[in-house]
Amino acid sequence: MNLFDLKGKRALITGGTHGLGLAMAEGLAIAGAELVITGTTPSKMEEALAYYSSKGYKVSGYLFDVTDEKAAADNVALITKELGDIHILVNNAGIIKRELAITMPVSDFRKVIDVDLVGPFIMSQLVANQMIERQEGKIINICSMMSELGRNSVSAYAAAKGGLKMLTRNLATEWAKYNIQVNGIGPGYFATTQTEPIRVDGHPFNEFIINRTPAARWGNPEDLAGTAVFLASRASDFVNGQIVYVDGGILATIGKPSNEN
Repeated sequence: MNLFDLKGKRALITGGTHGLGLAMAEGLAIAGAELVITGTTPSKMEEALAYYSSKGYKVSGYLFDVTDEKAAADNVALITKELGDIHILVNNAGIIKRELAITMPVSDFRKVIDVDLVGPFIMSQLVANQMIERQEGKIINICSMMSELGRNSVSAYAAAKGGLKMLTRNLATEWAKYNIQVNGIGPGYFATTQTEPIRVDGHPFNEFIINRTPAARWGNPEDLAGTAVFLASRASDFVNGQIVYVDGGILATIGKPSNEN
């Protein structure tokens, strides 16, 4: 199990104040990592720090927008000064705006691209500088099934997540020689507060997801923890440029007829 031991490692998780980011951060903490979480909402940060601390995890929080180059650079420098090097970066912060492409304002499209694609580039570039100097590092980009598939009303999100998949591969290509592994996680459909309204029995989308997923259920946030630990640990030292889809098997199948058990 030493392959998965993260003791002595410091992990920065953007958007680690709630949801899937919190679940992955907790997985890293259980494996021994010190947590550094970022967010943009003071109340969520306060709640998250209280939760992590109640579990006995070593954690620090920093409020800034990952799309703001100067704020990101200043905070990465501050984190390094106050805490030390960043060994693991999880680019989790993201947004989605659901709107049909024909009516979506260009400003909304740009905003999604900025947060979901440009933000991870900014953070990766900043943290990679110290990783290159140290000749060691792990970067995990949170992609999506929309890195592979299209769906109505998520053109900006799918474009960003498809771009993030290719950014992952390109950064891996450039930085592998420095012993930096850059990989991605592609979550499927998960049970979170965001999806709660559509997960009730009888809701058409709930039925669609359960029938479309070979595992016949929504993912639980903790289902992502193991993959995050794997990609952050020595166990993945020769894994680079890969996207691991944690989706209950959706991408493996064309689906089944509605009348099939």
